[in-house]
Amino acid sequence: MEPRSGCPINAAVEVLADRWSLLVLRDIVFGDRRHFRALLTGSIEGIASNILADRLKRLIDAGILTRGTAVRGQRARFSLTEAGIQTLPIIYALGNWGLDWCPGSDELRSRQRFMRDAGPAFIEEFMDELRARHLGAPPKPHDGPRPSERLDAACAAAAAHADRPS
Repeated sequence: MEPRSGCPINAAVEVLADRWSLLVLRDIVFGDRRHFRALLTGSIEGIASNILADRLKRLIDAGILTRGTAVRGQRARFSLTEAGIQTLPIIYALGNWGLDWCPGSDELRSRQRFMRDAGPAFIEEFMDELRARHLGAPPKPHDGPRPSERLDAACAAAAAHADRPS
């Protein structure tokens, strides 16, 4: 995939900046959805199957994802590459901008609020977890729950709070 110019911003935009690519990455990173069906049915935005197939192909061609070979009776599993893991700070920055400048539900914004409050060290720790999960890197030792477990707990607490009558 040759970018239209040598500008690094343009090159990144050509790979990542369509409506669906970052949402697919969001669902892989935060939802651990690594199979086509899980990505298709798990997206709250309702991605169409042909669009999902196209974005997965683009992300693979760009070196952001890999596709495991499907063996008989099993589905292919998508994994982040190191380049894909390095999109987390980009997704984090976009989410922070969205918190500041876009409306949304408290429940759906809770993950971003948690990450913002936890700070850059949390993002690094989460990237290490993603390396272990997607690249087979040895997990780094840490005290307490993994970053994904802390995020899930924050989202569950926000959902429970949203379900309570006022």
